[in-house]
Amino acid sequence: MSKLIHSLATAALTLFITLPSQAAIAPLSPAPVHSQTLMDVVTALQDDHYSEVAFNDQLSQAVFQQYLDALDPERSYFLASDIAEFEQYRNQLDDQILEGQTQAAFAIFNRYQQRRDERLEYMLNALDTAEWDFSQEEYLDTDRSESPWPANQAEQDELWRKRLKSAVLSLKLADKTVDEARDILRKRYRNQLKRLEQAKSDDVFESFVNALTHEFDPHTQYFSPRGSENFEINMSLSLEGIGAVLQAENDQTKVVRLVPAGPADKAGQLQPADIIVGVGQGEEGEIEDVVGMRLDDVVSKIRGPKGTVVRLEIIPADAVDRQARKVIEITRNKVKLEEQAARKRILELERDGKPYKLGVIEVPTFYIDFAALQKGDPNYKSTTRDVERLIHELRDENIDGLIMDLRNNGGGSLREANELIGLFIQRGPTVQIRDADGRIDILGDFDPKVAWNGPMAVLVNRLSASASEIFAGAIQDYNRGIIVGSRTFGKGTVQTLQPIDYGQVKLTHAKFYRISGDSTQHRGVEPDISFPSLYTLEDIGESSLDKALPWDKVRAVRHGRYPSLSPFMSALLERHENRTADAPDFVFMRKQAEHLQTQRDDQRLALSEALLRAEKEQNEGWMLQVENERRAGVGLPPINQLSEADDDLPKDEQGRPINPEAEAILAESGEILIDLIDLTLRHTASSEAANPKGDH
Repeated sequence: MSKLIHSLATAALTLFITLPSQAAIAPLSPAPVHSQTLMDVVTALQDDHYSEVAFNDQLSQAVFQQYLDALDPERSYFLASDIAEFEQYRNQLDDQILEGQTQAAFAIFNRYQQRRDERLEYMLNALDTAEWDFSQEEYLDTDRSESPWPANQAEQDELWRKRLKSAVLSLKLADKTVDEARDILRKRYRNQLKRLEQAKSDDVFESFVNALTHEFDPHTQYFSPRGSENFEINMSLSLEGIGAVLQAENDQTKVVRLVPAGPADKAGQLQPADIIVGVGQGEEGEIEDVVGMRLDDVVSKIRGPKGTVVRLEIIPADAVDRQARKVIEITRNKVKLEEQAARKRILELERDGKPYKLGVIEVPTFYIDFAALQKGDPNYKSTTRDVERLIHELRDENIDGLIMDLRNNGGGSLREANELIGLFIQRGPTVQIRDADGRIDILGDFDPKVAWNGPMAVLVNRLSASASEIFAGAIQDYNRGIIVGSRTFGKGTVQTLQPIDYGQVKLTHAKFYRISGDSTQHRGVEPDISFPSLYTLEDIGESSLDKALPWDKVRAVRHGRYPSLSPFMSALLERHENRTADAPDFVFMRKQAEHLQTQRDDQRLALSEALLRAEKEQNEGWMLQVENERRAGVGLPPINQLSEADDDLPKDEQGRPINPEAEAILAESGEILIDLIDLTLRHTASSEAANPKGDH
């Protein structure tokens, strides 16, 4: 758990209630193995992490704060008096960590357990006795990450009164009666109490050690033996489940990314940044509330045998209504390598009466079948081999240009990224890798063979990461093609798993740099022409992660360049802006992005039913209006309610719904590529006219 992004409102309530004294939860103590394990982690960090971080009072203060934020990110469990009591540890943790001591961490955690137990008992008592006035105009702060801790129990009770009231009201707006809401929340809090009692010393140790590793960077992490098992399961693409990577964020479960060609990706209803609040088994099983549940417990409920159905209740990331929830259905299956393979299509456009055929190659991930390669199979599958074959097929169809579609490609094999670049350049360096000692390795393409030397565009978005950024960055640095879309993720670091006697450590040990010398870390790759995006830099991407390693530069590597695109950029941008200024899909995307940003900026949640219903109706009305404006612009009939919007969506060859905005972005990428072809031809013609004898 870590404080990464603004939290969404969770639970809430009405009335001051004095708690009876409760039987204390048994305090936890360090296990004998923890002392040596902590020193093993410290050794790994000092010897092998990319960054040099001194173990001093400054680090102690940072770990102290990170640990508190990890346990109580919304500053609602601890009292100000607790924090004052903990101050004695603020400058001591570095010394204790070097000695393998975790007594302070356990003392803080045991107090957290006590406060959490008190709050849950408070909520359960309130559910039995409280009555709520939903006509009263009051508000709940949805982001308390920078707020002071409650000064006393009365102030804390008031905060939790509002939280419970908000939770009841949220369920009421989801068509539950107050009594049904009481039952749902009663079950939620009793389950959380049960899990509280099941906490083990390893959980405390793992949480504290990760407060330390997080100060090095957000991708460095310690896994206890149980955590290691879950990590390895999540990394396995043969996992029978839905093909989604999840993370805990405060008391909620957030979708980080979808595995390409996995069941969730194919269903087309789950998206990155969605929040999962409920899980149901089968087509009719009861939706179980999972707010406040441990991440591994949520994952175990979603995971299941191939062919079975799981239903997820989600809060969509792109919902204009903050109270919106919907239930989606996904059939579990295995993710197959062949379904993640690159695939092609032809995009046919017309300009001034002239038809253009553009090849599109979608690369969902950078894959290679290492097992087949090691066995000597001459037909082993890889991204580069598949793309080269697809290019030959597209050339046989006489395409005028090529679009490499890397949207949502989270990376994969570095070897494949390097070799794929080689299909488009004659030879030269492709990427630099700097290790913790400052040594720089340069990878490159040494095969002069080129599969495609014609006009080219690379389409990326905020979810294009790692190997995708290496490919896009190299194409941009060579001037080999034009990059369009939105700024990429910014994942420019390399991790390795290092086993220790008790668990394992995932360490950041190197950093990627483009051949221009620029790091891909933090900033990602900036497109030559940008498109609207629903993913903000604050919510998704490396720059949204606390303690992410910074952007920096190394020396550029000498490399050849294709003719610069700079002379054409102003004309390309002007044509793009003129074309999309009134384009229905682009107008829709810009309006939606602006509206969502307004929602994110509002960090107060009304606790009045009338106000929330009015907000809900206003948001739904707004969304219906802009959707019908879009539909009118593209020649579709209007709809009466938003649920009808998906009814007429076409499906791709894998059965996934085709998002109209995604198609509009692809079509505009094609238009930009045609612009580039046109401007290049005009430039060549004018150069030849000015130099008829060919004296260049």
